[in-house]
Amino acid sequence: MTPDEDPTADFLAEVRASETPWRRERQPGEQALERAERPERWGRTRAAGRAAAHAAPYLQAAALVAWLASGAFDDGSGDQNG
Repeated sequence: MTPDEDPTADFLAEVRASETPWRRERQPGEQALERAERPERWGRTRAAGRAAAHAAPYLQAAALVAWLASGAFDDGSGDQNG
């Protein structure tokens, strides 16, 4: 295949040619029209994820304390065969 027969380059040239004008004429940093009008879909999910991430160290510490406490109060009367 010669460089002139690159199907990927041809495809990309077609895509670039068919771009809408607002995509080319938009100033750097300016938001796209669709994105500006579209409501946030994942706002609650992201907030829940952030809350879980903030709470994780406290939950881990509580689990560690509970595990240590269960070992400290173990009287040895568990099911031990022997």
